[in-house]
Amino acid sequence: MSGHGPAMPMTSQKSGPLRGVAEVPGDKSISHRALILGALSVGETQITGLLEGQDVLDTARAMRAFGATVTQHGPGSWSVTGVGVGGFAEPDGVIDCGNSGTGVRLIMGAMATTDIAATFTGDASLNKRPMGRVTDTLALFGARAFGRRGGRLPLTLIGAAEPVPVEYRLPMPSAQVKSAVLLAGLNAPGQTVVIETEPTRDHTERMLRGFGAEVTVEDTNEGRVITLTGQPELRGQRVAVPRDPSSAAFPVCAALMVPGSEIFVPGVSQNPTRNGIFLTLQDMGADLVLENPREEGGEPVADLRLRASRLKGIEVPPARAASMIDEYPILAALAATADGVTVMRGVKELRVKESDRIDAMARGLEACGVRVEETEDSLSVHGMESVPGGATVQTYLDHRIAMSFLCLGLVSEAPITVDDATPIATSFPVFEALMRGLGAQITRDNR
Repeated sequence: MSGHGPAMPMTSQKSGPLRGVAEVPGDKSISHRALILGALSVGETQITGLLEGQDVLDTARAMRAFGATVTQHGPGSWSVTGVGVGGFAEPDGVIDCGNSGTGVRLIMGAMATTDIAATFTGDASLNKRPMGRVTDTLALFGARAFGRRGGRLPLTLIGAAEPVPVEYRLPMPSAQVKSAVLLAGLNAPGQTVVIETEPTRDHTERMLRGFGAEVTVEDTNEGRVITLTGQPELRGQRVAVPRDPSSAAFPVCAALMVPGSEIFVPGVSQNPTRNGIFLTLQDMGADLVLENPREEGGEPVADLRLRASRLKGIEVPPARAASMIDEYPILAALAATADGVTVMRGVKELRVKESDRIDAMARGLEACGVRVEETEDSLSVHGMESVPGGATVQTYLDHRIAMSFLCLGLVSEAPITVDDATPIATSFPVFEALMRGLGAQITRDNR
C-alpha cells in the first residue's frame, strides 16, 4: 500500500559458511503478467508459484478493481476469472500500486485502449518516479493522462474511446514500456508494432502467445520487431511461475562472498533476456553450475549449484545491461569483495528505478569504506581484500539496495545496518527467513 509505516532497520554481520537449499520465490515479472493477462482473458486462469510479495498483491487488488475475479487458494496458488480484452470496468476507487513501477506501467497499458478512466497512486518512492515515458507513448493510441508535473503519480489515465494501432520504436531498452504498448495494442484494431534496438525481457511476448494472441518476433537490421494483431480472444491458461532470477541473485552472491559456502537453488528462470547476472558471475570466476536445464510454463529454467569463490573484477559488457538491470546493486556489493575493478557501463536506467540506484550504491559503498567512481551511465567498484563496513546505509525505500547491503554485511569486518528493510517485502517477503536458514547473521533493530 502507499502508506509506508515505521522504518525497520536491519543489521547483518560476518557469518560462517552459508549452506543448504535456497527456495527463492516465484518470478515477479511473470507473476504481474499472469494476473493481468488472466484478467484480460475469457474463462479461468490457474496460477501456481505466484510471488506473494506486496508488489504482486497490489496488482491482484487492481485486477479486482477492474472487474476480474481474483482468488487465492493456497500458498502461491491463485485463479483469475477474466473479463476479456476490452472488458475492464471503470474502478470505483483509486488504484494503489504501492512500490511497483512494473505493476502501474503494465496496468496503465492494459486499460489505455478501453473507454474508461482510472486514477493511479503509489508509495513515496513510486510517486517520485517518471511515468511520462509510458503515458506519452499510450497517448499515441488515443489515451490521455493528467498527473503531477513531470508525469508523476498520482495520475489519472483516460482510455481511448476509439483506439488506433501504433508503430513504436523504443528510445531506451525498457521491458515495462514495451509491455505497456503491447498490452494497449490488444484492444486496438489492426497491428501494433514495437521495435527495440536492444532486446529486453520477453515474458510479455511469450505469455501473450500462450494466452492465444498472434505475436511475431523478427530480428532485422532495424532491431527486434514485435508485431501484435489486435482484438484477439484470449483464453484462460495454466501458468506455472518459475523462480525469480533477480531474487536468486541475493543468496547466490552472498554464498559466493562468504568463505566455505555451498548452496543449491532449484528451478530458477534462465530466460535469455534475464540471465545476464549468472553469465557475469561465471565471467568473474564463480564456481556456479547450471544443472537439469528444462522448460516449465513456456520458460527455460535450471537448478543452480555453487560454492564460495574468489572472484576477479571485470568490465561487464554493456550489451548485457538489459538482461540484468535489476541485479546491478547486488553485483556492485559483490564487486567490493572481488580482485581488481568491476566496471558497469550502459546502466543509466538504474537512475530511474525505485531509487537512483547508481547514487545509492555508490554512497553506501563509500560509507562502508569501498572506493567507487560513477558517471551518469556507469559505476566502477574497486574490490578489497576486506571490506571495513560499520556503516548505516540509506536505502531510499528501495528493496534491492537494502538486500544488497545486508548481503555485503555478511563478509564485512564490522556490521552493516540498513536504515529501513520494510520495502524488502515488496519483492522478496521471505528474504530474511531464507537467508537466516542458510546461516546468515541478520537481525532486526527493534528499538
